[in-house]
This record gives sequence, structure tokens and C-alpha cells, in this order.
Amino acid sequence: MAVEIKVPSVGESITEGILSRWLKKDGDAVRSGEPLFELETDKATQEVPSPADGVLSIGVKEGERVTIDSIVGSINPQGKPKPRQPDTEPAAKPAKREADERPREADERPRETILSPAARQMVADADVDVRQLHGSGREGRITKEDVLTYLEQQKPSAPAAKPPAAEKPKTPEPPPPAPTPVTTGQRETRERMSSIRQRIAARLVEAQQTAAILTTFNEIDMSAVMALRAKYKEAFQKKHGVSLGFLGFFVKACVEALRAFAVVNARIDGNDIVYHHYYDLGVAVSTDKGLMVPVLHDDECKSFAQIEKDIAALAQKAREGKITINDLQGGTFTITNGGVFGSLLSTPIVNPPQSGILGMHAIQKRPVAVDEQVVIRPMMYVALSYDHRLIDGREAVRFLVRVKECIEAPERILLEM
Repeated sequence: MAVEIKVPSVGESITEGILSRWLKKDGDAVRSGEPLFELETDKATQEVPSPADGVLSIGVKEGERVTIDSIVGSINPQGKPKPRQPDTEPAAKPAKREADERPREADERPRETILSPAARQMVADADVDVRQLHGSGREGRITKEDVLTYLEQQKPSAPAAKPPAAEKPKTPEPPPPAPTPVTTGQRETRERMSSIRQRIAARLVEAQQTAAILTTFNEIDMSAVMALRAKYKEAFQKKHGVSLGFLGFFVKACVEALRAFAVVNARIDGNDIVYHHYYDLGVAVSTDKGLMVPVLHDDECKSFAQIEKDIAALAQKAREGKITINDLQGGTFTITNGGVFGSLLSTPIVNPPQSGILGMHAIQKRPVAVDEQVVIRPMMYVALSYDHRLIDGREAVRFLVRVKECIEAPERILLEM
């Protein structure tokens, strides 16, 4: 008897998702526990494993919306896999290209099966030969950015300017008519907004409509942290197997500031204020699917090394599309770092039901006054956006000052001062 493939429950508040991609073909032999398809919800994308050994029968197409516990296919334990059709060779075999000489993927899937939905649409619109594309995504998956890069490379370069010829008198000619604009390809494309992007949009609008968000700013001299990193970076990497970044210092500094100003770590629930006596900090990560905020739990109990390891692991899972609902749940405060993209200053939006979010920005060398002298120091602007319904300006400003003090004197973090 065939075993039904059902959409699993991935969270209490999630009732549906989109079957974004089948990882196996109809008629393929699969093993129990082997990933079958990707389920995209409004919080994350995760792979769903096979419930049994057998032959796969697909019942739902890629891109269709499915509900939790709905049946999307079946596994026949006694079935026989369909024979694979050999690739047909063209009559006139072109010269080998470097891309053709690369080994096939381990599972021998055709290149077209590892196109992302957005990339597949762009390839069809622009009539691109997928054999010319090189995938930078997970397992060689071709992304939208890969197609854009290829199209940009195919644009003809401007011809080299010819040396001026010897001047000779001639009758002046009327100026040539203005060139007619030439467009290549379609002038616009349309693609479905992902569930994650829809959820991000809804939550941002919710935050703006339900909270009284204000932002306060300060600047931090990063000299001490940069000197500390330069001195111990190699030894830290060698001992713990992870690099010593800036984010770990800010996580530790925020924990100390949250301890001092508990209201910033609290949330509003109806007419009540809920104070959290733990510190679970969310760290915003930019991915191809949109912004995700995986949560580092119990940061008050972790060392620098463990925090850096957790940050690296969660960021990698998010970018590879392997983040889980559990990784995104909870969180009492959030840190976002627009500085990695070059942002000098911004006003981040609070992630409800949290009451505060810290924005880090780019480090720039600027002249500042130190001990009555003007010196050049690496400076960073920081921003704290907060819900003014709960947090007064005094607490917000003093919280940010405490973060500044901890970063400018890192020994405060170690001594919990």
C-alpha cells in the first residue's frame, strides 16, 4: 500500500505554505528520511523528508499553496523507478567549453531542475541557455542574481575610440538625428512575492501602526574593540575555530545594558508589562529570500566563543535555506547591522512584540575631540529604536550610553560592570 506524503506541521501559528521545489522527480526511487521537497512558509523554508522507502509519485506541482496535513504525493514501497531518458546529443557537437567540462552534480539532476523560481522565469523571458549559467546557490542552484550577472556580462562593451584623423576642410554637415533608444529584452518582469516577504511586509506595517516608535542615536569609538580583535584574532580563531567578530561584543554589551534597564527587555501584553528575566537576542540576517531574525538563546550564560559560534551557525543556516521555525521563535531584543552593506545611519523598526532594536552601522575614521585634542578615530553611529508606549526617552538614552561604555571599554563586559 502506498504511503501518503503529508505536509508536516512546522509551527503553532502556521496553517499553510508553498511547495516551492521538488528535490526528486516523479518516479524516482527514494529512501526514508531523504529530502523530498522544500516547503516555504511565512517564516522559513525547510526541507521535508520522505516518510518511507519506495518510488515517488508527485501529486502537487511546484509553486502551489498547500495546507498543513494535506497530501502532496505518495511513496510506493513495491514500485519500480522510471528509467531515466539519456540526454540527446546535437548533430554538430560544439567545441568543449569550460562549463561543459565540470562534473555533473552528485545526484545527476539536469541543470534546469536546480533553477530557483525567479531564475527560471528570467531564463524563459530572456531566452538564456542555462548551460551558460553557473549556479552560486546551495548544491549549484542557479539564483536570480546568477542570471542578472550573466545578462550584464553579455552586454556589448563600448567600441574603442579611433584616433583622430588629420583635419581637412570640408563643407559642414547638419548634425545627425538623435539616436533612437534601443531596449533589449522586456522592460519589466513580474514575480510572485514570497511568503516570507509577505510576512515581513505585514509585520513592518503592524509595528508602525500599533507601536509608538522613536529612535535615539549615539556614536561609539571602536578603537578599543578593534585593537583587541587585532591582538587576539588569530589565537581566538585557532582555539575556538571561529573568527572573533564585532557582533559578539555588541551582543554582550546589549545583555549588560538590558540587565541595567529591564524595561527595554520587556514587552506589552494588553494592559500588562511582561518583564523577561532572560536575554534572547535576535540577530538580523539578510538572505536571498528576505530578512530573517534567528534568535540566540540565553546569551547571559554564553561565552564570547559560544556566541560567535552560534551567530555563524545560524547565519549559515539562514543563507542555505535550512533555518527552522525553532531558530526564529522567541527573542526579547534584536540587533541589526546595516553597516555590512555600507549604511552610515538608519532608523530600524522594532520587531513586535519586542520593545527595542539596536542598529549598528559602518565604521568610519573621523576627527573627534579627545583630551582637548583633535584625533582620528574609527567611529560607528548606533541607533536604538524603541516603543515609546513602554520605554521613556531617559531609559532609551541611558541604555544606548551603557552600550557605548561597554564597547569603548570592553573590560566592562568581562567584569560585568
